[in-house]
Amino acid sequence: MFVLRWLWRMIKWLTIFFFSSTILAVVAFRFLPVPFTPYMIVRCIDQLINGEKVVCHHEWVPLQQIAADMPRAVMAGEDQRFLQHHGIDFKALEEAVEYNKTHKKDRGGSTITQQTAKNVFLWHGRSYLRKGLEAYFSILMELFWDKQRIMEVYLNSIEMGDGIYGVEAVAQRHFNKKAISLTRSECARIAATLPNPRKFNSKTPSAYVLKRQKWIERQMRNIPEFPLTK
Repeated sequence: MFVLRWLWRMIKWLTIFFFSSTILAVVAFRFLPVPFTPYMIVRCIDQLINGEKVVCHHEWVPLQQIAADMPRAVMAGEDQRFLQHHGIDFKALEEAVEYNKTHKKDRGGSTITQQTAKNVFLWHGRSYLRKGLEAYFSILMELFWDKQRIMEVYLNSIEMGDGIYGVEAVAQRHFNKKAISLTRSECARIAATLPNPRKFNSKTPSAYVLKRQKWIERQMRNIPEFPLTK
């Protein structure tokens, strides 16, 4: 009986710690810039282990200092119902399941909120545990953050090139300008690389990236202008 009571007490306090710490972290990042993410750390460690030069370019900028077409471009390419769903797009998940039944290359159904949760709070990889935590953090973010904050963190934390994180860093290194000065086409080209930014390069785009860029530009016509303030 003593062992059972001890186990129950441990489970109870671990549960309290988990929920209180995760909620506190989400609330804190509602207001604070995200200086680095777990993925950035893992990538730097991988580079060290492989004997490569450690590359980590990241510069945080407010949403108002990013070109207005950048949120529209990533919504067009990654999550066209971003402004309508509450963190998880069940329609996109159903479409991905149907698509994957008839295609060799799987299509994901992750939203911008889920990608942000993965980048900021979790690790990359495929497992039911990580997907479950991703859904949990996505729901918390939608509860405590507004869409503007989710987009701001996403555009500042997602990998946009090999060792390049965030739109300000990629704008400076691939286009020699600030993120606020990116053109519509440049925003679409950056968004076109996001399925695999270490393989696809917005500075020296392949034929596939250019084709996807044009598709995203067409899709942007149907995406409403992103509200910079709530």
